[in-house]
Amino acid sequence: MNSPQVPEQSQVGQSAEDAVDARALQAVIGGSRSEFDQMYRRYYPRLMDFLVRVVTHRDLAEEIVNDTMYTVWTSGSAFAGRSKVSTWIFGIAYRKALKRLLRNRHTELESLDDTHELVAHENPVHDADIARLRGALNTALARLSPAHRSVIELTYLLDYSYEEIADIVGCPVNTVKTRMFHARAHLRRLLGALASARS
Repeated sequence: MNSPQVPEQSQVGQSAEDAVDARALQAVIGGSRSEFDQMYRRYYPRLMDFLVRVVTHRDLAEEIVNDTMYTVWTSGSAFAGRSKVSTWIFGIAYRKALKRLLRNRHTELESLDDTHELVAHENPVHDADIARLRGALNTALARLSPAHRSVIELTYLLDYSYEEIADIVGCPVNTVKTRMFHARAHLRRLLGALASARS
């Protein structure tokens, strides 16, 4: 008996990675454990980078990665082909992250003590400036709402277009643009306040 087929995507703008993902998902739908294992290894670091910044807890991010990839394993045939496979997978991860945040209600900020330790060492001025900037940016990002933090991460960390982000987070493109506008404005205010506090 033939396994369900992954719907074909438009070949226009499809990268080699997109083609690999489509073939891998087809094999996963067919029950290939080895293809799933390879797909898991490819997506694990990317999903972790994204989710750690959204939920701010590494253990929770790891659980969501596993839940996401379990959904890929058990429900791959639900992929409708309207986006890239990666966009579909990140959409699953994003929705699971929001559900966990709502359920857990413990979105406390990362401790500022860790950031201060980073810049307290006697490093050359340049290294200390980079560490301060990195610490301030991470602190500011942690203070954004999950919705605003997600669009920043998906745009700058993962290089998704606004159209792809709209598919991932399940909202219109104009909503993504509005969230990005507010996220940038909020980041500017937070970074300004952090700079004032440290001067």
